[in-house]
Amino acid sequence: MTPIPGQPPLDQPGFQQRLLVMPDDGIEAVVKLIDQASEQLLLKQFKLQSEALVEALMRAHARGVVVRVMLNPHTSGGDRWNDQTFARLHAAGLDVSWTSDSFPVTHEKSMVVDDHLALIATFNFADKYFTQTRDYAVVSTSASVVEQVRAGFEADWRRSFFEPNLEVGLVWSSYHSRGQMARLVDSAERTLWIQHPKFVDAVILERIISARERGVKVRVLCGGKHGISDWDIYDTFASLRLMDRFGVKVRRQKHLKLHAKLILVDGVSALIGSMNIDRSAFDLRRELGIETDAPQVVSRLKDTFQHDWDRAKKYRAPDPLDPSQHEIGELPPDPHFVHE
Repeated sequence: MTPIPGQPPLDQPGFQQRLLVMPDDGIEAVVKLIDQASEQLLLKQFKLQSEALVEALMRAHARGVVVRVMLNPHTSGGDRWNDQTFARLHAAGLDVSWTSDSFPVTHEKSMVVDDHLALIATFNFADKYFTQTRDYAVVSTSASVVEQVRAGFEADWRRSFFEPNLEVGLVWSSYHSRGQMARLVDSAERTLWIQHPKFVDAVILERIISARERGVKVRVLCGGKHGISDWDIYDTFASLRLMDRFGVKVRRQKHLKLHAKLILVDGVSALIGSMNIDRSAFDLRRELGIETDAPQVVSRLKDTFQHDWDRAKKYRAPDPLDPSQHEIGELPPDPHFVHE
């Protein structure tokens, strides 16, 4: 496959991780990953609504690749976004299943190609996440990472219990993901950069404020109200106001819709993944993230965050109990862009 300019190719000796940034790298970067599959492709997705990606899956199936796809059946609000794609893949002969009913929602966005590489993403496989939103993915060729993503897929496919090894660097929900995120925030000594749309967990909020109190310079890029459900807006606005009160610098990203989930510590390590800072994401849903200290990945995350920060404006979240102020300066509502 053709590498992203400025980044090492996946087959470079010793290479284990590469970062994808959306919309910069575009859907073509993911299509190329699918097109290189020669034996097996495992895909687990919250939303699959992209003609280019569906066609790439069908091409893989047609050339003899064993393709298995798991799709989340419905959102927490009851929307069934994947029914049409499920029926289409099934009719084409691909092996497709709904995600495990052990979880009310599977929000994970992952893919394994030929037991050789794994993609762990913040973006859904739907067109708007390649054109309108800030999102990330880590592509890893680490054998232990690939094996664990595959094992998680197989467990959910069989509806069996899955207990991950926390030493691999993957962050799973509902399995100690809150503790792993808290540990990373607690490790910050100089800087803590957070790019998240949703703040609905008191444990992580307290950790962020504690970091600021011990002298860490904390930046938060949020998305304002855009995409936040009516039942989550109270906590998110209140959390943003509390962080501001303790000296956290808060800006609202608007040049792109904010869908990324990024925590960057001291400019040397990071966590990205599907989980929002949200109780349900930690305790109820199937989610997947990855910790990284790979220099080329962290460097690009820093550059992208700084780029977005420079284009964002200082944000003072409105009173959660004053709905008349909630829409000021917001992007137009999008019923198909809701943070689970």
